[in-house]
Amino acid sequence: MPEFKNVIVAQSGGPSPVINASLQGVIEGCMESDAFGTVYGGWHGVEGVLKEELIDLSSQSPEELKLLKTTPAAGSIGTCRYKLKEHQEKDFDRVIEVLKAHQVGYFFYNGGNDSMDTANKVSILAREKGLDLVSVGVPKTIDNDVGGGLSEDGQTFSVIDHTPGYGSCARYWAWKVGQANQENRGSSPSDPVLVLQAMGRKIGFIPAAARLADPNRELPLLIVLVESGITLPELHEQVNETLRKHGRAIVVVSEGLDVGNKDFIPDSFSHAQYSTGTPAAEVVTKFLNEQGLCVRGAARFNVPGTDQRNDHTYLSSVDVEEAYQVGLHAALIAATKGNGYMASIQRQPGEYKVSYNEVPLESVANSERTFPGEWVAKGGVDVTDDFLKYAQPLIGNAPLAVPYKNGLPQFAHIELNFAAKKLEEYLPEAY
Repeated sequence: MPEFKNVIVAQSGGPSPVINASLQGVIEGCMESDAFGTVYGGWHGVEGVLKEELIDLSSQSPEELKLLKTTPAAGSIGTCRYKLKEHQEKDFDRVIEVLKAHQVGYFFYNGGNDSMDTANKVSILAREKGLDLVSVGVPKTIDNDVGGGLSEDGQTFSVIDHTPGYGSCARYWAWKVGQANQENRGSSPSDPVLVLQAMGRKIGFIPAAARLADPNRELPLLIVLVESGITLPELHEQVNETLRKHGRAIVVVSEGLDVGNKDFIPDSFSHAQYSTGTPAAEVVTKFLNEQGLCVRGAARFNVPGTDQRNDHTYLSSVDVEEAYQVGLHAALIAATKGNGYMASIQRQPGEYKVSYNEVPLESVANSERTFPGEWVAKGGVDVTDDFLKYAQPLIGNAPLAVPYKNGLPQFAHIELNFAAKKLEEYLPEAY
């Protein structure tokens, strides 16, 4: 066991609808075990650690902590897009100084592949600097891109079956497409084509979830993933073919679809921020209208924003519970297995059921998931039934009951009870 018992839990990257369920799991898992001391939250991720802005989570109201489970996004303790890069030696040294100053022996980092890499690097550096630190990763991303690709059985994924957050985002799209169909069906004489843009920079799991709205393929629905490899002229022909058959069409495109739009501002992880430039849906819509539709009327587009990852009206009960259990399991890993792991979800054979285990952090940091090519349907505008079998259980069934008061949802209110600072002020190296 580490010399120090105190805990820091922090978050990185884009939030998810269930990120706080995992946070609650980590907090409660730590508070219920004698292995841990005070639990601190890094205010806005590793940036809060660097600035020594540590929220005392152990002193929070139990009632407020319980509300974390159905509180979406990262407003509770914040997240960040600050990356600890190899050359930022001052930053790494500062992290270790803060951990030592506050007698922290356990570090939980909630995020995706980059975050798991950071957790691994902090763990290695801590030991080099004489701090016995247990570092554990907590998986999170709506993109579902943590871990490796399909296993040899073609039914499960290596490292982790799916990431917390994806199920609720998939449910969002399953519901949204059904609603969009009602809009398109009613207004099709003048607006026969509705183009919707889904999140997903490099991987197609989110737009693929649109098919969950129509598993029997009864709607005039086209789904264009980054992996589709379809050109704008080819898509134009597919849309007109659908219009000739149905008189209307709904087109879901990935935000990362390569349609020649490059005017995006990158974030600190060198990822394109697609809300800062021309949306793919706009380019597609303009092309369709310029080339002409085979029916009367015009195409129009709709670009949902960050509500895809913070709208808790679409919470999946399955997703919420799994996110919470992942957090609990991360605490168990830290107490029993020790350093250098990420909590993982593994799907069991047969009727949908999962188990929770652990995988080495380094195996996550060095992995990259792709959307299975065999799940992209021939023609490039749909996904296969194998995807449906994989994704359908993740969105749950009935809507999840969330606490309300006076007609408004009750969100967790975490008091910013910061631990007293023990070090000099510090400006993060990459600022």
